[in-house]
Amino acid sequence: MGAVPVGELVLDGRVMPASNATFVGSITTGDGEVRVVYKPIAGERPLWDFPGAVLARREVAAYLVGRAFAGHAFCNPVPQTWLADGPHGPGMLQAWQEPDEAQEAVTLVEAGSVPHGYLHVFDGYDAADRPISLVHEDTPALRRIAVLDVLLNNADRKGGHVLEAADGHRWAIDHGIAFHAEPKLRTVLWGWTGQPLTDQERDGVARVRDAVAADLGTTLGGLLDDPEVEALLRRSERLLARGVLPGPGGDGPAIPWPPF
Repeated sequence: MGAVPVGELVLDGRVMPASNATFVGSITTGDGEVRVVYKPIAGERPLWDFPGAVLARREVAAYLVGRAFAGHAFCNPVPQTWLADGPHGPGMLQAWQEPDEAQEAVTLVEAGSVPHGYLHVFDGYDAADRPISLVHEDTPALRRIAVLDVLLNNADRKGGHVLEAADGHRWAIDHGIAFHAEPKLRTVLWGWTGQPLTDQERDGVARVRDAVAADLGTTLGGLLDDPEVEALLRRSERLLARGVLPGPGGDGPAIPWPPF
């Protein structure tokens, strides 16, 4: 992990609504002010399907896996994330990313009206009972998040958990309920189901496999349970062997609820 900002964390806001306590603030360093998101462990809500899990540690684990996935080929989809003490005790800090409100990586449209450059995911009805479709953009940056989610076994890739950077990069956030040892993939990014991995994506998955089998696996052992680290290695091997983006498994919900 690169050098993390060191200094006093001063909070100036809270993200509402959020399932777990989530604050925003700044750390003042010798190089200036760094905006961060802070999620204290004390503010985490227990989850029946992740008993005993410390969500903050999973967020850091996702950043580390994302870094291995990206290597030097592209930007890590996960913003820099680390563990630190804050005003409400130990928790996760993550570099704040300001989204470009003019862009929509994932959105809802009138049923059947899929815009150019977007992929259809599913149909439904809005609050006024009008038929709508959920779609997402067909871009390499967003697709890399979909591949990473398969590795992470991300159970909560909502539309709002993708942030659109002005330069076209896509940030992946909120990985507290990932890394379960059993299949839990729930995402709105199903538009590439069955498509072969690109060479760049295969290389990224191979980097994760190799890193988890070496030093990264040891590091993750301090953040996750051993069976979860072993399952991550198996997922990377399976994804490389099959060579395509998977579809819903059929053993549980395929879409997080709510999807936004």
